[in-house]
Amino acid sequence: MSSIPDLPGDPVEPAHLEMLKKMVSSLCGIEHRRYWVCEKSDGIRVLMLIVPFSNGQQVYLIDRKNLYRQLTGLYFPHYEDQTRPLGHSLIDGELVVDVDPITKAETTRFLAFDCLVFDAQNIIPKPLDKRYGRLMRHFIPPYHKMLKEHPSMASGRPFDVQVKKMELAYAVEKVVREDIPKLRHGTDGLIYTCAESGYVIGTDDRLLKWKAPSDNSIDFKLELRFPPIPGRPSAPDFAAKPAFLLNAYHGDDRQRREARYEYFDIMEVDDHEWERMKASGDQYDDRIVEVAWNSKQQNWRFLRFRDDKHDGNHISVVENIIESIQDGVEIEALLASAQTVKTAFKARSSHRAQTRNQSHQSHQHPPPPPPPPPPSIQGRDPSNALYNRVSGPLTVGGLSR
Repeated sequence: MSSIPDLPGDPVEPAHLEMLKKMVSSLCGIEHRRYWVCEKSDGIRVLMLIVPFSNGQQVYLIDRKNLYRQLTGLYFPHYEDQTRPLGHSLIDGELVVDVDPITKAETTRFLAFDCLVFDAQNIIPKPLDKRYGRLMRHFIPPYHKMLKEHPSMASGRPFDVQVKKMELAYAVEKVVREDIPKLRHGTDGLIYTCAESGYVIGTDDRLLKWKAPSDNSIDFKLELRFPPIPGRPSAPDFAAKPAFLLNAYHGDDRQRREARYEYFDIMEVDDHEWERMKASGDQYDDRIVEVAWNSKQQNWRFLRFRDDKHDGNHISVVENIIESIQDGVEIEALLASAQTVKTAFKARSSHRAQTRNQSHQSHQHPPPPPPPPPPSIQGRDPSNALYNRVSGPLTVGGLSR
């Protein structure tokens, strides 16, 4: 008999369920904290490391696998003095490919959206608005000014450099209706970042990602399991279509010093797709792949390889995404909540303004002077005063001094 109990209670009716979901969202979500929102780009997450030296500057990219790549053709001037290089800096961002809708020309861009270290100053503990402000005021303007004054420096760059646009959380409709349609690179959702938090290395519990339930995807390690040759059960038939096993990452096995994967589900591949896979010459077995759930066909479909990732999504992330697919919020419901978020934001801003005003008034009007001492000790020498700590009694009101 299973040791896991069944959940008690009755399923909540759909109409009441939506109200309860909104209640939970208001208790735990972005209505009670300042959040910024931006589009979730379909790109590669990287860190940009800027290292100055006596005669110039060197720039590196660090990927998810902690591999470093040295770049040429990039230089970032100092915001106070463009004749010298920007100091040690570590910029968080992503590489995307913009495609011109008319010419189909492709342009690789680095979109900076956060900053850990800037000009040798560690700003990890600072809130997002301060870190993002460094990018907007001190990182990108001097760089663009340099390119404008010296156009020849643009020709040798490995990619263009921009700062990713962010908005206050309640402006999500502008992001969805106006900003995203103008983009020339792929997007797959929205990201809400807490503006009150410092930079979090690793998993940030306050970072909220939204995707339409139909757009949610998961990264697994793919394993091809071939059927046996008829009459030879121990020999795999490599000419037959295999089973495509999706294995979820369960962390590292410290004893074996290797990643631990366990079977999760099957990826659907029809005969036509299998023939195309074979013709491509690509290796599919033992690679990290991104798959999406097809709600109509009720199966997992291949999207792309994720060679930029060392491992697939952890099983805890997989389970969270599965819940998001099952109970996810559609875009219209998300946009409908924007007014509630805006009202809460305005209320917090008003409260902070009142608090600052009260604090300012208290500084303008200093507190009244302390009351005069009791008559019994007025005019006495302080050292001989009744309540003096040096010559007074050892006990006062029954309390030892």
